[in-house]
Amino acid sequence: MIEARGASAAAPHWHALSAEAALRQTGSDAALGLDAAGIAVGRATQGWNTLPEAAPRPLWRTVAQQFKSPLIYILFVAAGMAVALGHQGDALVILAVVLVNAAVGSFQEGRAERSMAALRRLAALRVRVLREGSEQQIEARELVPGDILLLAAGDAVGADARLVEAAQLQVAEAALTGESVPVSKSVQAVPESATLADRHCMVYSGTHITAGRARAVVCAIGAHTQVGRIAGLTEGAQEPKTPLEQRIERFGRALVVAALGLFVGVLLLGLWRELPLSAVLMVAISQMVSMVPEGLPVAMTIALAVGMQRMAGRGAIIRRLSAVETLGSTTVICTDKTGTLTRNEMTVVALWLPDGTTLAVSGIGYAPSGSFTDASAARIDAAGHALLQPLLQAALLCNDAELLPPEDDERGSWTVLGDPTEGALLVLAAKAGLDVAAQRQAAPREAELPFDSDTKLMATRHRLDGAPRRVLIKGAPEAVLRLCTGNAPELLLQAREQAEQLAGRALRVLAFATVDDAALDAEAGFDALVGHTRLLGLVGQIDPPREEVRSAVADCRAAGIRPVMVTGDHKATGLAIARELGIAGDGDEAVDGVELERMGEAELHERLPRIAVFARVQPAQKLRIVEALQARGEVVAMTGDGVNDAPALARADVGVAMGITGTEVAKSAAKIVITDDNFATIVGAVLEGRVVYANLKKVILYLFATSMAALLVLLLALMAGFPLPLAAVQILWINIVTEGTVTVNLVMDPPSGDEMRQRPVARDDRLLGASLLKRVALMTPMIAGISFGWFAWRIAQGADVALVQTETFTLLAMCAWFNVLNCQSATRSALQLGLLKNPWLLGGLSLSVVLQGLVVYAPPMNALFHTVPLEPAALLPLAAAASLVLWAEELRKLWVRRAARQGKATMHFV
Repeated sequence: MIEARGASAAAPHWHALSAEAALRQTGSDAALGLDAAGIAVGRATQGWNTLPEAAPRPLWRTVAQQFKSPLIYILFVAAGMAVALGHQGDALVILAVVLVNAAVGSFQEGRAERSMAALRRLAALRVRVLREGSEQQIEARELVPGDILLLAAGDAVGADARLVEAAQLQVAEAALTGESVPVSKSVQAVPESATLADRHCMVYSGTHITAGRARAVVCAIGAHTQVGRIAGLTEGAQEPKTPLEQRIERFGRALVVAALGLFVGVLLLGLWRELPLSAVLMVAISQMVSMVPEGLPVAMTIALAVGMQRMAGRGAIIRRLSAVETLGSTTVICTDKTGTLTRNEMTVVALWLPDGTTLAVSGIGYAPSGSFTDASAARIDAAGHALLQPLLQAALLCNDAELLPPEDDERGSWTVLGDPTEGALLVLAAKAGLDVAAQRQAAPREAELPFDSDTKLMATRHRLDGAPRRVLIKGAPEAVLRLCTGNAPELLLQAREQAEQLAGRALRVLAFATVDDAALDAEAGFDALVGHTRLLGLVGQIDPPREEVRSAVADCRAAGIRPVMVTGDHKATGLAIARELGIAGDGDEAVDGVELERMGEAELHERLPRIAVFARVQPAQKLRIVEALQARGEVVAMTGDGVNDAPALARADVGVAMGITGTEVAKSAAKIVITDDNFATIVGAVLEGRVVYANLKKVILYLFATSMAALLVLLLALMAGFPLPLAAVQILWINIVTEGTVTVNLVMDPPSGDEMRQRPVARDDRLLGASLLKRVALMTPMIAGISFGWFAWRIAQGADVALVQTETFTLLAMCAWFNVLNCQSATRSALQLGLLKNPWLLGGLSLSVVLQGLVVYAPPMNALFHTVPLEPAALLPLAAAASLVLWAEELRKLWVRRAARQGKATMHFV
């Protein structure tokens, strides 16, 4: 049994131990890893590989937080004044409203926090380990001391570990040591006194691999890691408020100021009318409270939480809250091709050999079944082809992927572990009858230069029979051909032409070369091989487009979003795929990295609208593309998966990392991680971002229009010499209960279906912009006119004031119910949408109706709210009058729809 021995209080200086001693100390094996029993021992003694989490905020603190609001202070002042003026019942109602508001806010905040915690678990770090002799992928929290980590470029290190094997390994440790450049690592032990930055045989949790590959034995997890020891420094850190949160806070403060002015105005108007001071004071305070949208912060929290959950359901995990709102403003999506626009199931379909032979390869996917045919469609014997065998051998050996056969319990088909491009090369070799495992065992790898995105090359050296130091090279055709200057010029010219032809067929093209008896020197790099290599041939692969991407691209176009392909492939390949998917149209062009490098900023700025494909770009050029688009005022979403994509992902307005192929570094830099690497998922996330913003605008429209209507009714009554149309507690009820029961539910509206036919939300879009103000200008006078008209008519009839107040109170509540249906869409009929579209809203309206009935008909509530029971027959004319709010808005929507069809109006996004 391989038994793990955990780090203890008297843990050794791991950096001073040899690799062998570290393995003995942990009870592990570099070739096998731990077995199940060893893992169990490690878990029992060391627990989970997690940092101590801050204790959950207690309920009392969450509740107390609800009272830290200017609105609540105003309500407490109002309650105090009510007691001082002898209105104990009003004071009780106000305090009850405060408590209900605190309870609702606490519940919703707790639900939002639980949603965020669930989403964080979805984005958990995953690592590769060796257990019981086989490679596995597990969550980092499952690591135990003695686990063998398998590390490669782009991986995040999940625990502190001692290196036992390393090949050209470089690690970015800036997050831990402050070192600004990646640090080279080796397996050699260092003195005990070495500082953290000088322990070159160690890798630490929280750092990431930038180049090379390695194996390392885990020696510390959780709180025992270097990161764990300083974790206390980050306790209490909170994510900053998003721009939307800040805008809503500013909006709320402006309304508070306006409400204070309103308070003074109502008070002076009431005194001018010589109304009782106590009654005027209570109404003025209540009206001031009604102006403050206390439901808006809660609605925003729920809208963002619901949006994040919906995006997670679509496969988009939100890592930064600000991404939710920014998605609705996105105008350009810069997307990778492989795996995002395509299926990421690379298949070799064409070969070119140095004698001019072209071969076609049949078979799709990773199943190693297919045949080789020549230009005349005649099948050939791959095993007996003298020029084909060296190419296949290079494709198999200069390769880090694994081809995995089907397993009934986990996999129902052949799969690839590693890069899909390399996986397709293994499938190619297997189709020719080569045994991948046997070939690798017969030609062990002795040295390597890992793939580098700057050079676009990879090389490995192997010990073969008759060729003890054979170097095999693969990479982009232009990069490999640069090394082959010793070959005949005619051959190189023909190879370049063939590479262009294959790329023109939308194939990804790789070139292979070899050199015997050569050394691989990391410092000299590939320059030392120039002129010594022999070209072996070209391989053309295809990655078929995803079926759903075409419609997603069309949705982008309709939504005013321009998709741009940014790919490492040849520009002819990229442009062919882009035209097939609708990303590139007539007049659009493709630019490669070399052209981009020569292009000045002014030229790039001028040509950007016509560039649909950026091909063969360096990671640093991705950053330049993002900045150039932003300089034109675009809101940019950028996808990425590699270590070097991190700067561009961080700089983009919305960085989108790939969940399957993406490195942990890319995921950390991004605001969104998509779990299926699918372009359509990005478009779906944009849709949800627009829904979140649109629903918030609905809430603002509803709260502002309804609150202003109640204010207008009061002012009209005061100026016209009528008695007060509403009691103070009735105003509070409409503001906090009638509106509050539907506000939170309104933000849960599902997509209306036309979000992706609207223009992107402007970056500087106002919460209460011109389009909303125009609708308020219709809704508010309509509600106020109906309510005040009813009030004045009934007073003129000589009806009892208490009865008229109750009728006006109920009428305003009914108007609010009809108005919330108006706010669901700026253009579509509420009758067409239907209440069943949003069951939460239906439930909120039902609750509001029941509560209003209690206030009107329950005797204890009559005393508190100064109401009298209404005759059931009186409710019908009240409902009919209130429905005019709906019919007026329906007429406006009808006019907008007809005008839009005639091209006379723009359908506003609300």
